[in-house]
Parts: sequence; structure tokens; C-alpha cells
Amino acid sequence: MYQVTAFYHFVHFDDPRFLKYSLLKLCEDKKIKGTILLAQEGINGTISGSSLAVNEVLNYICTFPKCSDLCWKTSWSSHLPFSRMKVRLKAEIVTMGQPNVNPALCTGRYVKPEDWNQFVNDPETIVIDTRNHYEVAIGTFDGAVNPQINSFREFPDWWEHQHKNFDAKKIAMFCTGGIRCEKATNFLLGKGEMEVYHLKGGILKYLEDIPRQESLWRGSCFVFDYRVSLDHDLLEGRHLLCHGCRHPITPEDTRRPEYEPGVSCHHCIDKTSKADKMRFRERQKQICLAKEREHLSG
Repeated sequence: MYQVTAFYHFVHFDDPRFLKYSLLKLCEDKKIKGTILLAQEGINGTISGSSLAVNEVLNYICTFPKCSDLCWKTSWSSHLPFSRMKVRLKAEIVTMGQPNVNPALCTGRYVKPEDWNQFVNDPETIVIDTRNHYEVAIGTFDGAVNPQINSFREFPDWWEHQHKNFDAKKIAMFCTGGIRCEKATNFLLGKGEMEVYHLKGGILKYLEDIPRQESLWRGSCFVFDYRVSLDHDLLEGRHLLCHGCRHPITPEDTRRPEYEPGVSCHHCIDKTSKADKMRFRERQKQICLAKEREHLSG
């Protein structure tokens, strides 16, 4: 089994470039796969590999300035859910496009997974899913508001148009691992909201800690790796990914006439051009050839 660990930390790095290359070298030396984002506002990543190697990388990150209290969430996979290792420099570790938002200064109040059910069942609480629409489509909490956004960058605009519907309510937000809520709650506090809360550790921590029979979660949780989705106890879900549009699909969806491996599904069949589909087919051909070569060499 491979360890898969997600982490983030909001902290000011004067120059994240000085951290990039030593971090990338360590990951490559330890045969770690995954993606790590570095920005002046902090670090965000998901990595996979042997438990010993992943923990060595996490301990190294803890030596970065003001990162000794780095927190992470771990799950397991029977296969490596990433094909390569990337360490990227970004303007933001999660893109919201709001230069005045700074979660390192303040965020909403955390709600622990074991307290979440009681908290959100309060009729005076509005629960908001801050994730993208295709993530919400395969699973969310009972009664949660779905902003129907295509990217997190759209969340501020959605809030500006909808906030009057939530006057005098407590706002409880959640996302996959917690990072988007750090920014979303800081954004709402900056808009004058006082009763702002978020699920500590995100959906992943809730699915890890809360027994299925007590859960308010319905469906699966989308994750940005080859596993595509996770269920309770962080077990791998049944979803696949359409590589034409990156939308999660079910095994039943692959039997629909619109589905072509690596090219299209019923979500995107009419949204891509003939030229796009030709390009996707060539990409899929190269992927299949690479897998065949790997099989023959192994």
C-alpha cells in the first residue's frame, strides 16, 4: 500500500524559489510522486510513496520557516495515484484572485468532525459547499448550498450576489481538505460577516473520523489524483475520470454511446470541437503505447 498525504500551510515565504529545488530533489531521491505548490502565501500539496519516504518529506517541510506545526491528512492506495513529481511556483497556493485575502491573519472558527453533525443541524446555520460543481455532483452533505461554480475564483462573485439570502445566519463552509475554506472564511470576515465557521480537516477528515451509520455525507468525495473519488474510511470510490473534460463519471457512464476513452463522455461530447477530439485521440494513442512498452519491459 502507498501512503497518500495531503497538506497545506499558510505562511509568508520571502522567496519560495529557494525552497523549490531542494524539495524537488528530496522527493525525486525518495521516489515520491505528486504535486506541491509553493507561493509567497505558503505551501499546498499531495504526495504519495512509501510511508517512510513520505514522512521524511513531511518532516523536511516542517523545517521551513514557521512550518513546524504543519498538519496533514493521510489515506492509502494500492497503486501510486500520481505518475510524476511536480513542484511548482504559483501566485497563490489555491487560486481565489482576491489580493486582500490573507488566511495567515485570521480565518473562521473551526468545527471538529465529531461536532459537525450537531452544528449543521441547527436551523440557524447555512451550510455552503465551496467546491466546484463537478465535485459537488458526485457527493456533498445533506442540505448544503451548491454555488454552482466552475472554479474557486468564482466564489467571491457568487457570494456578492447571494449573501443577502443568508442574513442573520451562521455560515458553515466545507471543502475537500480545508484549504479553500481558509480563504473563503477570511473573505467573508473581510465582508463583515461575524458568524463564520468551517469544517476542520475538510471532508477527508470527516470521512475518516465519522462512522458511515452516523454520517450526513451522501455520495463520494472527488480527489485530484488517479483515484478520482474516496468514500467513508477514505476507501477508493467507483468513479473514473473523463480525460476529455476532467469530469468524474461512473462505470455505467462508460457504456453510454457518448463515451470514448480519453476523448469524450456525455458531459462534454458537444462541448469540444472535432480538432479537440482528434488531439485527444492522439494523446490517448500515445498513452496506450507507453503502457504497452512499460508492460513489455516489466
